[in-house]
Amino acid sequence: MKKKSLLIALILIISISLLGCTSQTNKEDSSAPLQPLTIGVMPDLDSIPFIIAEHNGYFKEEGIDVTIEHFKSAMDRDTALQTKKLDGAISDMLAVVFFNDNDFDVKITSKTDGSFKLIAGKDSGISSIDQVDGKSIGISKNTIIEYLTDRIMEISNIDVNSPEKVAIPKIPTRLEMLNNGKLDMATLPEPLASLAVTAGGSILNSSDKLGVNPGIMLFTSDAIDSKPKEIQALYRAYNKAVTFLKEEKMESYIDFVIEEAGFPKNIKDTLTLPDYTKASMPSEKELEEVLTWLKSKDLTSNDYTLKELSTDEFVK
Repeated sequence: MKKKSLLIALILIISISLLGCTSQTNKEDSSAPLQPLTIGVMPDLDSIPFIIAEHNGYFKEEGIDVTIEHFKSAMDRDTALQTKKLDGAISDMLAVVFFNDNDFDVKITSKTDGSFKLIAGKDSGISSIDQVDGKSIGISKNTIIEYLTDRIMEISNIDVNSPEKVAIPKIPTRLEMLNNGKLDMATLPEPLASLAVTAGGSILNSSDKLGVNPGIMLFTSDAIDSKPKEIQALYRAYNKAVTFLKEEKMESYIDFVIEEAGFPKNIKDTLTLPDYTKASMPSEKELEEVLTWLKSKDLTSNDYTLKELSTDEFVK
């Protein structure tokens, strides 16, 4: 009986010790520093909340180290993703489809608030969309830029092959060629579209008018699996930046945004920001329209759903 009591007491002591170790381990795990994140951005308005979050210390407040890499072309950004130099990026639904078609698993984690415009150059002789036949238009091939260009033409009842498409992947180069009269038109993201207008160009149509925006934020599945707390922290900082943008006057932050984003300095007088929204998911309809366009060009044969290509765990 004495031996039995001693054995029970021993078991209890061991159990309590194990519970203490487990509790301590959990405590250590919860207080472990967050891993760094690296995200890729383009020279457009979608990058501004991230620039604000970094400059205002919101990432630091959330205990996360975020490196923002700036890219001039979608191709360079996508290469950086595939070579694992980035955890995530500002991108678009077309890129997500292409990645998954090629067995590179990325997921949409939120929509973005960017704006794109079709601009006619000052010496193009184009004053309306029905004058584009035979005129040159600068795009980036098989990207959100070409997609939006075609959507603009279709909605205007114009053959998408009516203008001559010229592939200019680097956005600043496309703007320069438009301003120098080497292109009749170009589709550009804001704020560079407004800069083209300042140089004498005119707006023929825009993604805003169409109510079309396939722009999204994505992360690799590796990052989603290994850094979920870090991505949640990034989005908390992002939402703080959105609140700041809604409440503060642009004059208080525009100078450092222009410098950090690498925007031309003379954009300051023409820059108009979108009504940024806190992180949320895009619509199924937007993806369906993108897939219809991709299939029409034989760029995909897959019938993805938004559920397959996204996760909403970071914006709930």
